[in-house]
Amino acid sequence: MLLALCGALVHYFNSVAPGVISSDRRLKETTNALMRRVQVADGRVTLDANPNGGPAPQVPDFVKYAVRDPQGHLLIGDSQIPAVPMNSANAQLLAMAQIDHRSARTLTTRFDTRAGVVIITVADARPTAEPAARFGFMSTLLWDFVQLDITLVLVWVGIQIGLRPVRRLRDEIAARSPLDLRPIVETSVPREIAPVVVKLNRLFTMLRSSVQSQQQFIANTAHQLRTPITGMQAQLDILIGEPAAQPISGRLRTLQESVRQLAHSSNQLLSLGRADPAANMAAKNQSVVLSAIVGEVVAKFFDRALQSNIDLGVEAQPVSILADPSLLDDLLSNLVDNALKYTPAGGRITVSAGERNGSPYLAVEDNGPGIPEAEHQRVRQRFYRLPNSPGHGSGLGLAIVDEIAQLYGASMSIGPGASGRGTKVLLQFP
Repeated sequence: MLLALCGALVHYFNSVAPGVISSDRRLKETTNALMRRVQVADGRVTLDANPNGGPAPQVPDFVKYAVRDPQGHLLIGDSQIPAVPMNSANAQLLAMAQIDHRSARTLTTRFDTRAGVVIITVADARPTAEPAARFGFMSTLLWDFVQLDITLVLVWVGIQIGLRPVRRLRDEIAARSPLDLRPIVETSVPREIAPVVVKLNRLFTMLRSSVQSQQQFIANTAHQLRTPITGMQAQLDILIGEPAAQPISGRLRTLQESVRQLAHSSNQLLSLGRADPAANMAAKNQSVVLSAIVGEVVAKFFDRALQSNIDLGVEAQPVSILADPSLLDDLLSNLVDNALKYTPAGGRITVSAGERNGSPYLAVEDNGPGIPEAEHQRVRQRFYRLPNSPGHGSGLGLAIVDEIAQLYGASMSIGPGASGRGTKVLLQFP
């Protein structure tokens, strides 16, 4: 816009300047001719023929003049030409004046004669080129801005068309889940952004390698922890049954409970590690029937429920989701474990699965003491347990459930049971 304005101004001055220069030259020539004709006789100033004896120089019709004394009194010429004040420092002065209601360029000259100083003012009465130049300036400026607008529109359209491949790449990356680390096809992108795609593919490769290493570490850790802990539990079970160990059976049972708690905590920590989205980027999900997972988990806890005199029931409909079966097993196992831990003897626990409003869900409901509404968010935090909670839990159960739910985009809600007592944890999958 600034360049367009500067260009229009340059065009304007180029249109006006030649006419001004030509007018000034004519005014100076006419002034010189008049100065040669000035004669003084008997103290009066007159204009005579050429004193050299030649023909008198012709004053063009469009040029008007006036000869005045220093006080501004008209001596000879056109009275319409206004007097131009002159100081002693100026010999000539160019100015603009109004003659016949039109602007005219004037040249005023101080001239010394025998009768004293006279002031000669010459005016070019022809119409100036300034109105035409002003019109040319406005039309040029308007056209330049029209061109600028058209150029901006074309640039915008060109950028929109040129950025289509970039948008396709953006949409392709945005549509991917955090688990999708497949390389981007480099041949489908413009060569200008191909280096970016190459770097992204290299990053995806490094992430896949890192995730595989993490998964391998978790698997190795699980094996290395579970094997000795299981062995310790078996040895303690055998030792407690030995007659020689009866005097210290109380201590052995305390040790047995501690080892059992250690096994439970280690399993929960490993489950929490598997639930981390970073560890599941390369996980291969599959179609999982929720009713089958419910049956398997409830079967694992059936003996414990019988020993605690708790009614553990199932209400499941056949519905499938895309997930990792082991993670769903961890999720449901922690929910059932929590319910068994806090439900008193003679209580009831119901594990349900099915569809609600067209979406799959899992739910575990008990009639235990329940969770206060003010604690619904805090119990999702790692290592947080409700005050005065029974047992020696680690406070990881609901944190694991929440992280696995987030991994699969499920919403987790905690509320009271059907009768207003106990707790119901509902997971609604997308």
